[in-house]
Amino acid sequence: MQQISVALTVNGVRRELEIAPWTTLLDALRERLGLTGTKKGCDHGQCGACTVLLDGRPINSCLALAVMQDGSDVTTVEGLARDGTLHPVQQAFIDHDAFQCGYCTPGQICSAVGLISDGRARTRAEIREAMSGNICRCGAYPNIIAAIEEAMKAT
Repeated sequence: MQQISVALTVNGVRRELEIAPWTTLLDALRERLGLTGTKKGCDHGQCGACTVLLDGRPINSCLALAVMQDGSDVTTVEGLARDGTLHPVQQAFIDHDAFQCGYCTPGQICSAVGLISDGRARTRAEIREAMSGNICRCGAYPNIIAAIEEAMKAT
């Protein structure tokens, strides 16, 4: 089987992988690097459970081939906390009980971090629109929006 070398900086650490050319970024993170915070939901880019930050921008990692991300910086939900302190979005999700089963939470958090850093959502309606690619099957949307609003004030 053909293997390709890929170098990624994942959560601040340079990682070199030998992977099959068809390996998605999601599978490289979960299966090769053991970062299971990023979830495999639909595997079609429709639910957002696999959202990570690629060079600071949210992407569906199930749709991105890892070989195409060579040299990129990837941040997963595991890489958001600093020095034992949760990222403001992570803390706001806890404070607002913005999760029920928790399956979509890592993708929701990464998407929220991306939209806050981009400054592209200022109102509740803009937050809803920006987060529309992340599905919560439990229906925790009001708490998710409240958490994002609080985190926006903290950053």
